[in-house]
Amino acid sequence: MVAVLSTAAAQAVPVIPNFTQGSMSSHTETTSTVTEVINSMDYSTGYQYSATGTGVTSSGTGETSKPTGTQTTPGAATETTETYSGPGLQTHTIIQRETTITSVTDTTSIFQQ
Repeated sequence: MVAVLSTAAAQAVPVIPNFTQGSMSSHTETTSTVTEVINSMDYSTGYQYSATGTGVTSSGTGETSKPTGTQTTPGAATETTETYSGPGLQTHTIIQRETTITSVTDTTSIFQQ
C-alpha cells in the first residue's frame, strides 16, 4: 500500500446566508408546586396553678406550689376557680399549604442581513 501526501493548502469555502431577514419567537411556561407542612409544638416544663374567684383573695399563682385563697368577707358568698396545668405538650398546631408557581418567558429575536 502506498501513502500519498498532498501539500496543497486547505481552502475555506465562504458561507453566504440565503436570507435577508427573519424572526424567531419562543414561548416557555414552567409550573412548579411546593407543598409545605409546618408542625408547631408548645411545651410546658413546669406546673402552672391559678386561683380566681368572687369574694376570695388569692395568694398568687405559682409554678411549683399551689396558691391558697382567703375569703375576703367572712361568711359572704364566694366562688372559686382553680386551674392546674402540668408539664408536657400544651398545644400542637399543624399548618399545611401548597403554593403553585408559574413562570412564563416570551422571547422574540429579529435579524436581518
